[in-house]
Amino acid sequence: MPGTFPPGLPPPWEPSRPDGPEGPSGPAQPAGAWSGGPSVEAQLLERRVVRLWGPLDDASVGRACSEMMALDATGDDAVQLYVGSSGGPLHLALTLIDTMDLLGVPVHVTCLGRAQGAAIGVVAAGARRAAAPHAQFYLTEPEVSVSGSASQLAAWADHHRAQLGRFVQRLAEATGRPAEHVEADLSIGRWLDADQARQYGLVDYIWGPGGPARLEPQTGPARPFGFGPGPAPGPGRRPAR
Repeated sequence: MPGTFPPGLPPPWEPSRPDGPEGPSGPAQPAGAWSGGPSVEAQLLERRVVRLWGPLDDASVGRACSEMMALDATGDDAVQLYVGSSGGPLHLALTLIDTMDLLGVPVHVTCLGRAQGAAIGVVAAGARRAAAPHAQFYLTEPEVSVSGSASQLAAWADHHRAQLGRFVQRLAEATGRPAEHVEADLSIGRWLDADQARQYGLVDYIWGPGGPARLEPQTGPARPFGFGPGPAPGPGRRPAR
C-alpha cells in the first residue's frame, strides 16, 4: 500500500515529499552514509593532520605537498604526517622531502602499517619520527621504471645514480649511520620491525597504549623558509619545534 513500509525499517524518503526519492534534494542517502558536516579530510586538516597512504604517485604526493604548504601558511604548529606506503619512484619521495624542508613549521611523521623503499626517506626526514607498535620498514632500493633508446637509458642511469646518492646521504644523516652501510642495506633489502627501526635510527620512538615517550623540545636554528603570509621569509621567522 502506498505510504506504508515494513515495521522497523525507515522509509527511503520522507513520505511528505511529493517528489519521491529523486526530488530537489537529490537521491536518498544509504543507511550509515555521511549526512553532512565537514568531511573526514577537512576534519583532519583542521587538526593539522596529513595522510600519505598507499603507493607514491603524482596524485598522492601532489595532494600531500599542497596540504602541508596550506597548513604551513595558516599556523605555526607542527604538521602531523601519517605515512603508510609501499614506496614508489624516487623523485616523488625527494619532492616530499624537499617540501618538508621548505616548510616554516616542522613535520612530525608517524609510520602506520608499512614504509618501504622511497617512503623510508619520507619517514626519516621528519623533525620527529614515530612508529606504531606493529609498523614495518623495508629498506630496499626505490622502484624504477623507464624505457627508451640505449643512449636515453644511459643518460637516465647516470641521473638515477645521482638521485640515489642524494637519497642515501639523506638517510645516512637522518640515522647517523655511514652512507656505505645504508647503501648496502638498500641493495640487499632489509626488513625491520618498529623497535629495530628505532635502533637503526629511522624513528625516534614507538607509540604505545600510553602514548610516546616524553621528548624534550627540540632546539636549533630557525627554519629559514615557509609558506606563511606576511613579509618575505628570513632567519628567525618561526622557531623549530
